[in-house]
Amino acid sequence: MADPTDPTEVKTMLTVGRVAKQTGLSPKAIRLYEADGLIDPPERTAAGYRTYSDQSLPVLRFIRQAQALGLSLKEIKRILDLQRHGQQPCDLVIDLLDEHLAQVDQRIADLQALRETLQGARDRADQAAGRGERGVICHIIESVPTDAG
Repeated sequence: MADPTDPTEVKTMLTVGRVAKQTGLSPKAIRLYEADGLIDPPERTAAGYRTYSDQSLPVLRFIRQAQALGLSLKEIKRILDLQRHGQQPCDLVIDLLDEHLAQVDQRIADLQALRETLQGARDRADQAAGRGERGVICHIIESVPTDAG
């Protein structure tokens, strides 16, 4: 057991609230990361409160930054697990980023197609209004072509 009087052995212990403030995460998120295995379970005080060492801060900041890039907790855990097993996870990160880029590109294409459909409906609505046309409910929606697959 470590000797708390030895200055080389003393660790700074932080409450979940202090860790949350220092990382920009919520205490609830930190507890979730613990439950999901992204961070090691913290030590507990005699009263059962979680206490974290300042060594947990870089990992929590990494998780926050990875989430900001759109990576899921499952993907982040894969990255962290590789690193914890002594492997360099950057190849996995590149693959994940490529997958996310492809998904974003597909969403952009889908949204552009939707925009074109909406603009066409709006243009037809103006034309129908100019001709005085009415629909059973609303000619704007009724005139939109549907995919009869």
